[in-house]
Amino acid sequence: MLYAIISQDVEHSLEQRMSVRPAHIERLKALKNEGRLILAGPHPAIDNNEPGAAGFTGSLVVAEFDCLEVAQTWADADPYWVSGAYANVVVKPFKKVLP
Repeated sequence: MLYAIISQDVEHSLEQRMSVRPAHIERLKALKNEGRLILAGPHPAIDNNEPGAAGFTGSLVVAEFDCLEVAQTWADADPYWVSGAYANVVVKPFKKVLP
């Protein structure tokens, strides 16, 4: 089943994000290589794909996991969460309708 992992950053998270970004990206690449990643990306803090120093306010990952518990365990190990860049993370089932 698909699960949405919706994360909200702490304020001024850019430095924390950048310090662990390579590890975060490697985990996403692993999901992609397994054919389980639907989409992933950050929410820019301003209306611009390259927000610069404004940074990001959170992230969204939609991926396939065996169950909610497995999805939650994966989210709990995210380097952004572990480093304190995320203030909170919500994991919930997701039903893709379109496209």
